[in-house]
Amino acid sequence: MSLITQQIPMPPQQPDDTDRFAIAQFDRMVQSGEIDEDDPVELLDGIVVCKTPKSPRHRVSVRKTLRALERVIPEAWHVEKQEPIVIPPEGKPEPDVAVIRRELEFDATRDASADQCCLVVEVAETKLARARTHKLSMYARAMTPVYWIVNVDARQLEVYAHPVPGARAGGTYPPPTIMGETESVALTIGGQLVGRIAVADLLPSRP
Repeated sequence: MSLITQQIPMPPQQPDDTDRFAIAQFDRMVQSGEIDEDDPVELLDGIVVCKTPKSPRHRVSVRKTLRALERVIPEAWHVEKQEPIVIPPEGKPEPDVAVIRRELEFDATRDASADQCCLVVEVAETKLARARTHKLSMYARAMTPVYWIVNVDARQLEVYAHPVPGARAGGTYPPPTIMGETESVALTIGGQLVGRIAVADLLPSRP
């Protein structure tokens, strides 16, 4: 099968004068009720960002991705859906799917931190630019080993892997590998191949 590696065009990030919040401040706002725990928001680079309402195609893609991962991940890991990942000092994104260490599944004392996560997945439909900029840079700084963007409209998977430390940005991913729906992606954890997943198994059915 062919793998095509290409540079994805990244829209420029605009300067923002919005007040920024540390993770502890954000958590206190949730605990005090200033932010309701059911509010559709997440903390990205210190900014409280509203999440986009989910379309049926987005919801189906998230469910299919979760189930596809559950079929192949080792017992030591657990697949979570839209739960927070702590990325100090100002990040608490809620990726659509994340693979975290199994011991955190029922741990009610803390949220998973980025170093306890081996894969994050964002399903992108209307917010593709955000997945390729803010979230990409956050996961790279956190040195998350693998980051997938499931591009629903293009019906393809963008695979970002092997982040490298950066003096200024804190970390960057090399250009992604782009995979079409007829291909399959290798899932590696800790350098070990644990299975392959068909890209079509991450996407909603065609109309």
